Amino acid sequence: MGFQTYRGGGKEIQIKLIKLNSGVATGIKVSMSKAPLLLIKAEKGFIMCGYLNIDAASSLGDVAAKVTGVSSFDDMLNARVVDLTLDAQKIGVKNGMLARDALEKMF
Repeated sequence: MGFQTYRGGGKEIQIKLIKLNSGVATGIKVSMSKAPLLLIKAEKGFIMCGYLNIDAASSLGDVAAKVTGVSSFDDMLNARVVDLTLDAQKIGVKNGMLARDALEKMF
């Protein structure tokens, strides 16, 4: 699906629509100095990369799952969940499941 890229001050932010079976998620990629910061947002929750804090998401009551070692949206979708919030567990997300499958539960 389509995407937008924003550049300025040596930084780049990419926003991409990601079609899944249950709906369309929004991917956000921010270029950082060593590795990108990645997030894919579905209707009820999101998948985050290792840059982001699962404890903060949990304390806010978010439906969230974390993957690590990723550098693209495709990497994220094919990575396994390594951590998640209690609210994500309540909708059926589990450690070890593919992030793509976790996102499907978040619509």
